[in-house]
Amino acid sequence: MFPSLYYLVPVLGGYAVTSYYLLKNPHILHKKKRLPFYCRHISHRGGAGERIENTLEAFDNAVANQTHLLELDCQLTKDGQVVVSHDQNLNRQTGHDVNIRDVTYRELPLYKNTLEVTFFPGHVSSGSDQRMPLLEEVFQRYPDMPINVEIKEDNNELIKKVSDLVRRYHRTNMTIWASMSDRIMKKCQAENPDMPIMFTPRRGLILLLLYYTGLLPFVPLRESVVETYMPSLINRTYFPHNRLMSNPFLVSLQDKLFMQKGLFQHLKDRGIQVYLWVLNQDSDYQRALDYGVTGIMTDFPSKLKAFLQRYEEEQRTRGGMQHDVTGDGVQRNRH
Repeated sequence: MFPSLYYLVPVLGGYAVTSYYLLKNPHILHKKKRLPFYCRHISHRGGAGERIENTLEAFDNAVANQTHLLELDCQLTKDGQVVVSHDQNLNRQTGHDVNIRDVTYRELPLYKNTLEVTFFPGHVSSGSDQRMPLLEEVFQRYPDMPINVEIKEDNNELIKKVSDLVRRYHRTNMTIWASMSDRIMKKCQAENPDMPIMFTPRRGLILLLLYYTGLLPFVPLRESVVETYMPSLINRTYFPHNRLMSNPFLVSLQDKLFMQKGLFQHLKDRGIQVYLWVLNQDSDYQRALDYGVTGIMTDFPSKLKAFLQRYEEEQRTRGGMQHDVTGDGVQRNRH
């Protein structure tokens, strides 16, 4: 038994060294993905904390606050219209207990005057626009804006119509397929394989497994975007009354497992962008950037814009101070 260790130890050592080297140098095995957009500022449901979610007014506000990516959700009406809405049942959004699939587009009720912000309990949004727009209207209004389209229902007609709209408006390379379901994502890929896609939750768990076993550097990845949550944040805001999910030890463990700078850097080196959702406070924005993520998804576009402006100014100031330090460690005054 023991003689076998003479062979096993060098093999494992060689595997570990090779895996680490390729983790730091993924270009050796993988061609870097090159998306035509780079997203730091992402508006969740168009910025659901500042305007009624998923409305043109919300999207206008997000664009005015220099967002890089609009995140939205799609459903299909009874008369086959692709409408922008997070929920299939409209009770939360409108106060009417109806399903979108059961009514025509003209029959859709208006949003409530105010809506609670899902990921910021106790806060509400309001606005003058209470109409659910068509996805086509969004594409027409923002032709150059990258958009993350989440397919909420396993509906072949919905998937095909979204794909057709993407092609009609020539935005294949700047529209992300998003879904929480592997089944739906496979259908999306089959319908339009040229669109970038996100990791589904199951694929995200496989990604973590590959990372911790050292296999990740050897494995090709079809996805272009990671969209994940910060455990300590989502357990604080989305599951505030769940004793299990708010257990300090479990939250800390999840943070340590999921929030890995080395993993995020490897993905970015392979051209895969990493977004954290849904962050609504400056302290969480800062933590996300400290982890080295690509982008921050928020309900408050103006708040994130102001934070990023301060952050980038601080980075420029630090860079300038370091540049002004001479070899003998003396900092010169700048004129």
